[in-house]
Amino acid sequence: MKYFFALFLFLVLLSCENEVVIKPKAMLRLEYPEPIYQKSPEGCPFVFYRNKESNLYLKNNCWINIEYPQMRATIYMTYREVKNHNLDSLLFDAQKLTYDHTIKASAIFEQPRVDSIHKVYGMLYMINGNAATPSQFYVTDSVHHFITGSLYFNSKPNFDSIYPAAAYLREDIRRIMETIEWKN
Repeated sequence: MKYFFALFLFLVLLSCENEVVIKPKAMLRLEYPEPIYQKSPEGCPFVFYRNKESNLYLKNNCWINIEYPQMRATIYMTYREVKNHNLDSLLFDAQKLTYDHTIKASAIFEQPRVDSIHKVYGMLYMINGNAATPSQFYVTDSVHHFITGSLYFNSKPNFDSIYPAAAYLREDIRRIMETIEWKN
């Protein structure tokens, strides 16, 4: 029995190694197709270019949902007419909607849009952190038309996880803002 215990102890000590095996670091790599843009359908007082990978759904009063099924995301666009000098209240509502996310946001960056030739003025808000929406925007001609837009994912907000898709879709939002044309 004494020899058996000594043999067992010897094997246990011999089997222990101090060599550490390092687990390789894996990085998430999401690749999205190069965007190809097409003109939005007629029927509203504005047109713009959108990504062909998306599906456009026209709602009442030219409210538009642009869905990205591959990313489980939607850009919701709301159109309102500027009338009776309500531009200030429309701007206030758009800005308030964005800054209501400061509770969960770690940072909010603003990128203004000014195109005096085509009379398109607006703001793109890039919201970092675990807010419900990573991007919001508005565009207007300041006389007749006002559009707000918000990007939402069909998942619990975790900014680290959705960042690659949010960055890709921010470029699509920029493209919408850059290509919008009003029909008077």
